[in-house]
Amino acid sequence: MEHRIEISSLEGLDAAAARFLDEIGDNRIIAFYAPMGAGKTTFTTAVCRVLGVREDAVSSPTFSIVNEYRTAAGDSVFHFDFYRIGKIAEALDIGFYDYIDSGALCLMEWPENIEEILPEETLRIHIAVSPDGTRTLTWED
Repeated sequence: MEHRIEISSLEGLDAAAARFLDEIGDNRIIAFYAPMGAGKTTFTTAVCRVLGVREDAVSSPTFSIVNEYRTAAGDSVFHFDFYRIGKIAEALDIGFYDYIDSGALCLMEWPENIEEILPEETLRIHIAVSPDGTRTLTWED
């Protein structure tokens, strides 16, 4: 089934994040594919906010590679940023498989840099930016 969520403004971000969480169902390994500046971190922040993570706790893990957040229910959310990954070994060194096997929600930016180790069940989300600034998330499950 193909899914599509359009976000025309920042005001619609939380509603889009709530819809996204509803539509991904039990999927826990989420990879966001998008060009620089498309809003991967902004959308991840909205998803975390909808889950009850303190907004000031969410930041891009560009240098740390992974951040862990706690939802209002006390569940872990892992936020990865593989932008600076040069070798697959770097992802493995941080315990990548331990994170994705944890059952926690794993949100990944720049997954194309570790594509060869992503599990088959990874839900691949594509974010496109229209000339008017609208963001469109698409995926198939």
